[in-house]
Amino acid sequence: MPATLRLIWASKTRDPPLGLVSSAAALVWFKRDLRLLDHAPLVQAMQFESAAGLLVIEPQWLQSPECDPQHVAFQLACAAELQAKLADLGLPLLVRTGPMPAVLQQLRQQWRFTHLLSHEETGPLWSYRRDQEVARWCASASVQWQELPQTGVIRRLRSRDGWARRWLQRMNAPQASAPTGFKAAAGLQAEPLPTLRDLGLSACTRELPAAGEAAAWHTFNDFLAGRARPYRQALSSPLTAPHSCSRLSAHLAFGTLSMRSVHQATEARIADCGDRELAWALRGFASRLRWHCHFMQKLEDEPSIEWRNLAPSVDGMRAGDGVSLDTVHTERLQAWCEGRTGYPMVDACMRQLRATGWLNFRMRAMLVSFAAYHLWLHWRETGLFLARQFLDFEPGIHWSQMQMQSGTTGINTLRIYSPAKQARDHDPEGRYVAQWVPELGTSAYPQPIVEEASALRHAKQTLYGLRQSPQAQQQAQAVQDKHGSRKSGLPQTGRRRVGARLPQREGQASLQGELF
Repeated sequence: MPATLRLIWASKTRDPPLGLVSSAAALVWFKRDLRLLDHAPLVQAMQFESAAGLLVIEPQWLQSPECDPQHVAFQLACAAELQAKLADLGLPLLVRTGPMPAVLQQLRQQWRFTHLLSHEETGPLWSYRRDQEVARWCASASVQWQELPQTGVIRRLRSRDGWARRWLQRMNAPQASAPTGFKAAAGLQAEPLPTLRDLGLSACTRELPAAGEAAAWHTFNDFLAGRARPYRQALSSPLTAPHSCSRLSAHLAFGTLSMRSVHQATEARIADCGDRELAWALRGFASRLRWHCHFMQKLEDEPSIEWRNLAPSVDGMRAGDGVSLDTVHTERLQAWCEGRTGYPMVDACMRQLRATGWLNFRMRAMLVSFAAYHLWLHWRETGLFLARQFLDFEPGIHWSQMQMQSGTTGINTLRIYSPAKQARDHDPEGRYVAQWVPELGTSAYPQPIVEEASALRHAKQTLYGLRQSPQAQQQAQAVQDKHGSRKSGLPQTGRRRVGARLPQREGQASLQGELF
């Protein structure tokens, strides 16, 4: 591991690290930060008279429409490694099942912890409400809860002006040092991890990638060492992306790596790399890291992105937006989910995703585009299905991208992907389609579910027509002012938008799939 990664953490928050306090006891709440390195709450916990770690398997998560057994299985695998590493340092990692703050209340009856330490989280609405409940419980129990940032997302952001500069300052800050030892809370011992069956979940049918912090660093170091060399040319094709993308997305989503570690290690590798081709590829990778937090920032600033169109002018436009799906659109949704639309490239991508839990970004975008424009389905239901398929589901990126690719932001170019063109460009020999749609060319393969030309004509006429209204223009400007990348200082990518009166669109890069 590069020496630059072993730096002592310097807090950029208002609250400085706590000094040693007699009889003070710290509970480190692990959420999506299952690691030792660059973990500020762990550094603080070393300064307390007693400490313990806590991971809670919450019913709200298990019952949420985005959760899939693969997510829980991966989290538990990460937790198993973390629990063993923390035990070596004297810190028990308690794994409890139940709602917060009831778990906290039960634990405090066993051990009078005085401080709750955790990282900030930008997640779905259920997690936001959960945090509000935890804050109320802490106030009533006289427990001091300190949340520390771990990404470039800025709480209570007033303006996007100069956001990229603030991101860089946070990412360049020294990392938290690796913990060296803890004073364990008396009477507390780590419990065995639950199984999927214990949690009432079905078995995970996918073969998951190696989980945990060690696996994350192995994957990342392999990318930095040379696997990244064809990154820029290879990230768009489903044939080459699985090998040439970094494959860090699940590790960032579950926090086995910090974004700051990835940024600093990438910049250090570029600086000392004598391979010009590899350095050029890594610069492309580094330039996109900022977009990861840029999209998460949108959910932080406007949680309703998860369930409501950013541009109200498109409300009720598609099937499933405020009204139940009719029979025709229900059948379209089912065919899309099962990979039997009659469009081979679409079906191949969906089948790969369902089988492996991963797909590169361009093909993800094509799936969403096809659902939104060809099938005229609203993004919420299709987004929930995809969230369950993506092992690397990151709420802020996911819902921002679902709206962007569906044309409901009001500020982004309508990205209508032609499945046939994507096949010609990224699977010219048909090897990918043959692998995932072996019945193509036989009577077992269905006819196209919609006629492409008429479906796209309807989509374009409807959306472009709506965007010309003064009301839509005002809404677009408001979205651009609040969420757009133009004032953030982020690089612009892609072609100019269609329609000079609309605000300049933001960059195309995403951090789920294409980057990782």
